[in-house]
Amino acid sequence: MTPRQAFWRGYRDCAPFILIVVPYSMLFGVMARDAGLDVLQTMSMSVLVIAGASQFTAIALLQDQAPVFIALLAALAVNLRMAMYSAALVPHLGHARFGVRALMAYLMVDQAFAVAVRTYEETPDMKPAVKVAYYFGAMLLICPFWYGFTLIGALVGQAIPASFNLDFAVPVCFIALTAPLLRSGPHVFAALIASGAAIAFSWVPWSLGLIIAALLGVFAGGQAELYATRYAQRPAE
Repeated sequence: MTPRQAFWRGYRDCAPFILIVVPYSMLFGVMARDAGLDVLQTMSMSVLVIAGASQFTAIALLQDQAPVFIALLAALAVNLRMAMYSAALVPHLGHARFGVRALMAYLMVDQAFAVAVRTYEETPDMKPAVKVAYYFGAMLLICPFWYGFTLIGALVGQAIPASFNLDFAVPVCFIALTAPLLRSGPHVFAALIASGAAIAFSWVPWSLGLIIAALLGVFAGGQAELYATRYAQRPAE
C-alpha cells in the first residue's frame, strides 16, 4: 500500500462517523449560543480546543453557573484522554518529525483515533510512512465537518426545531467509539466500573462525578490488567 492509498483508505474508513459528527457538532454550536457565546467565541473554542466532550463539559458547567476555574478544570480532566491516545499511538507514529507530530496532536479526535489504532493493530506490516498517511486521511475527514457544522449550529441553531433532538448524537457517538475497543476483560471491567461510578456520583455538583468515575475506571482497568498479566505468568502447577 502506498501512502496515497493509505490516506484515502483512512478517509473512507472514517466516513461512517460523519453521520454522528454532523449532529454532534451542530449541537455544540446550538448549546454554545444558548450559553451566551457569540459566533466568533463559539468557533474560536471549537477550533482551538477541537475536543467535543471537553467543549460540552465546559459549556454545560458554565450554563449551571459553575466558576470558570471549575469549568476549565473539568474540561481539562475530560481531555486527559488525549494523553492516553497519544501514548497508544507512539509505537506507530513516534518516528515522525516533531512538527508533524504536533500537527497530529492538534488534529486528534476520538473517532479518527479509534479507527487508526484499530487499523494499526490489525495491519502490523504497515510501513511508517503509510501509517502517517493513514492517520492524516482519517483526521482530515472529521475536522472540516466538525468546524463547518459547528458554524451552522451557531448561525441557525435557534431555527432548528426542538423535535429534532440533536442531543442523541452525544451518547451514540461515544458508544460507537467505545464498543469496538472493549476487547479484553480489563477493558470491560474498567468500563463497568466507570459507568457504575458515573451513576453513583451523579449527585456531585457541576458534573464533577464524571471525573471521579473516570479516575476510578482508569484505576480499576489498570489493576485488572496487572492481575491478568500476573495470572498469565503464573507457573503451571
